[in-house]
This record gives sequence, structure tokens and C-alpha cells, in this order.
Amino acid sequence: MNDLLPFLDSCTLAFLDLETTGGNAAHDRITEVGIRFWRDGEVVDEWQTLLNPETRISPFIEQLTGISNQMVADAPLFEDIADTLRAKLKGCVFVAHNARFDYGFVKSEFRRLGQAFSARVLCTVKLSRKLYPAYRRHNMDALIARHGLPVVQRHRAMGDVEAMHAFFETAMGDHGAGMVEYAARELLKRPSVPSHLPTDVLDTLPQCPGVYRFYGENDVLLYVGKSTNILQRVASHFSGDHNSHRGIRMSQSLRRVEWTETAGELGALLLELKQIKTLSPIYNRRQRAAKNLVSIELTPNADGYLQARLVREIEPHRLGDYYGLFRSIRDAERALKGIAAKNELCNQLLGLEPENDGPCFQRSLGRCKGACDGGEDVTRYNLRTQIAFHTLRLKTWPWKGPIGVIERNPKRERTDILVIYNWMHVATLHDEDELSDISLRGQSVTFDVDSYKLVVKALHQRDGHERRIVELPALSTPDVLMPEGSA
Repeated sequence: MNDLLPFLDSCTLAFLDLETTGGNAAHDRITEVGIRFWRDGEVVDEWQTLLNPETRISPFIEQLTGISNQMVADAPLFEDIADTLRAKLKGCVFVAHNARFDYGFVKSEFRRLGQAFSARVLCTVKLSRKLYPAYRRHNMDALIARHGLPVVQRHRAMGDVEAMHAFFETAMGDHGAGMVEYAARELLKRPSVPSHLPTDVLDTLPQCPGVYRFYGENDVLLYVGKSTNILQRVASHFSGDHNSHRGIRMSQSLRRVEWTETAGELGALLLELKQIKTLSPIYNRRQRAAKNLVSIELTPNADGYLQARLVREIEPHRLGDYYGLFRSIRDAERALKGIAAKNELCNQLLGLEPENDGPCFQRSLGRCKGACDGGEDVTRYNLRTQIAFHTLRLKTWPWKGPIGVIERNPKRERTDILVIYNWMHVATLHDEDELSDISLRGQSVTFDVDSYKLVVKALHQRDGHERRIVELPALSTPDVLMPEGSA
């Protein structure tokens, strides 16, 4: 290897492979480590050990790797070899196939010991993609078959290390040390990205507010997110995706990144919310569309006492008459029970007990002051009820009609006008001249708990951002304003 350039001539490459109890670095553990150290064209050392994972190995993993619970019963724990492993890897380039997996597991094991670990990481999946771009598949079995690599014991640490090293040597023979070094340098100097994405994906992302979307195989939408700096946020995903099982799975599935720019943060938040609810990405759990939005309404009964009833059909023009927005009847009832217990309100009047001619059950326990049997003055009870529910009361819309919230990004020469009515996002325009042409008549807008909270914070409570607001009294209001899940 006389034609090696200074980089390969001066670096020690640690070809490393792990076997584990599963794919989740957050709770699965390492069962075997295998490393081959390569420097200046020669193998200078090898190191391999089984590890006791301190958890059961499943029959599936036993069959896949050949590593049984009996084999690791007397093996060292990771903490026993941690100092040795750190010393051996010090100053080396950490080389692995789908390196985010192995690197993530090593970092997690050190993290359990309260220690940090970091290294320069080179992924041979990405190296293969860079050197052999005409091929679609770059997993280890595909490389073995395509390049005629020696048959090894797959899914054992040193077997996979041998295959990985054989691929590296083959690439050196095919392309020359100079080309391999160039490709390795390019990969090492770039922020780490998932192996199935182009290495220059971060170069294409803008540094501005907006929404980004991660797509998997067959264009399945994996995730929707927002940021005031799309590039920075996506890069942070990639740097931290090995910290959780969810991150690892999404990283392994990721094939494409798309984005939509917005002029400001509120526009990004509203667009993210809309896309999560309408497109249902696989990895977005929060903010999915609620099927049965529930609120509480207080109305006087025949004796004048305020009673609570659960309602599904919310009329946005009278939001101040409602208390709380809940995703289910159970959530609403849980809130009512908490209010009743804290304020000694009547369970019958709150709808938590069936109505009868006698007092409620809580009255017999001294936890109700007698509104159910006339033992408490109507005015006093109603005042206590209003105070108890005050913090749940929905905000009334403070403008006469719709408004336009104007966000500008001078650097990107972009303007967004967010048309909002009754805390609901109705439309987004990009020029104030469009306001004279827009008609909201005939548009259907869904009343949404997440949108309500988001817009209230941005406009009513303020969120630290200065925004220009213009009233649009001339616009007709939307015809249909329905709560989520209402018929």
C-alpha cells in the first residue's frame, strides 16, 4: 500500500461490530464486541469479547446470532471492559456498517455508567454508496454477494468485522487509496446523516422558519416537524437519533427530506399542526386529530343552581360559555372530579352522579355543602362554581371579525398573512393585495384544541414575538365551524 496518502497513513481505523439483544439502544444491551485495528495498510491488532447483557436474550436473537444466554452467563459486564474499550478506541476512527447503530449502542453503554463517549465515525454503508453509486443495496449481504467477499460467520461480531474489512480492501483495489481516502474525508468532515440519505442533504436545507417532512420507503410519511431554522433542527435530529429506539428506527427508515418555508414561527406552527392532523405521520404521536372533542357548559337547573354538562358541538362565536377542551369524555370527567373534590361542589350538579330526590353521596361524607338538597344558598354555590371553573374558561374572540397576522422574513423576501377567526387558522396569503379578493364564505374550518391553544398563546397571551395584526371586518366569515369529530 505504498500509494497511501497521509490521512490513511496516519490514522488507525477500528473496524467494529456489535451483537445486541435487540435494536433499541435505550434498553437493549450489547452481547458481543469485535474490533480489528488497521493502520498503514496492515492489521495491527484484534480484540473480541462476549458480554453479559444483564438481561435475557430472546430465542429469535439467539437463533440469529448463535449467542445464547448460557454463553454469556459468565462473560464480563460492559462496566468490566469499559476502560479497556475506551483505551483501545482512543484516537481511532470508529468504522462500522450502519455506524449509527453500533456507535449509538456504545454511547448508551457508557452513558449508563455516567460517562460520555465520542469518536470520529465512518460508516461503510455510506462509503459504499459514495464509491458505488450505481447500486441500490448496500447492506452487508449485498456487499458480500456483489464483490465476492469471503464467506464469514454473519451476525457474529468478528465475522461481520472481517466482511467489513474485506469490503474496505476491495474498494481500495477498485478505486485506489486516493479515491477511498477522499471519500472517507468527505464523510468524516460532514455532519452525520442517516445512511440512506444523500451525504449532501444538509447542504440543500434552508436556514429559515418552516416545516420539514421525513419520508421512508414507498414515500411513506414518517414525521413532520417545525423550526425557526430548518437546517439546524434537521441536523439536530441526525446528531441525536441514536439516543432512542424511535430515533434509530426512524433513521433507518428515512429516505427523503422535504420542507416548506414560512415567513415566521406562527406560520410554521400552524402548518405543522395542519399537516400532522391531515397526513397522520407514523412517528408523530402528539397532536393527532381528536375524534371526540369535549367541553363543559354551565347552565342553571330548575332551582337556579349551576349544573355542568358535557358538550360536543362547540359554537366558536360563544367560546366564553365553555370550560376546557378535552380529547375524550373520560378526560373531561377526570377534570370534573378534581374540581369537585378541591372545591366541595355537588357531584349530582356536575353530572358525576345520577340525579335523585335525595342528596348526593358526597354530601353524606361531608364533601358537598348541600346544593343537591337545598342546604347551600344558590347565589353562594353559583359563585363558588364560577370561581372553581374560572381557569378553564375558553377565551372569547376579542376582534369583531377575522384578522390577518402578518409575518415577514426580509432575508428570504417572504411575507405570510395568516387569516385567523375565532382562534382558528382559516387561510394563508402571501400579499396584502390578496386580502381584497379573499372570501371566507363557503370554507369549512375545524375547531381544534391544539390550534386554539397555539393561537391563544401567540395572540392573546403573547409569546414574546412582535406581529402586525390587521382587522378584516369586510370579510364574510366561514360558513361551517365544526368541532373535531362532530357530525
